[in-house]
Amino acid sequence: MTAAEPVTHIRLDAHGVAWVDDTNVKVIEIIVDQLAYGHGPEEIHLQHPQLSLAQVHSAFAYYFDHRPEMETEIERRYQDIEALGANASDQLSRKELLARMNKR
Repeated sequence: MTAAEPVTHIRLDAHGVAWVDDTNVKVIEIIVDQLAYGHGPEEIHLQHPQLSLAQVHSAFAYYFDHRPEMETEIERRYQDIEALGANASDQLSRKELLARMNKR
């Protein structure tokens, strides 16, 4: 009897980014959903029906197997967003925007 090849549902791209196999969904996106909203695998599956429950569970397993690296990446992304917000200029009001457009 031959052993079955395990199915991981996760692939790494050339940059080492983990993706859910046969989708355009990154593992980190699933984990951020869980962290932000507290969704478990079943709820994430309901929110993203293009993902099988097995794929969602595989994303969680990948995260737990690579937790330090994944949390470092999540923190880096958070810091990038904070820096963008801090460096963004004040947004124009509708009135200011219309005034600028009328000057052209």
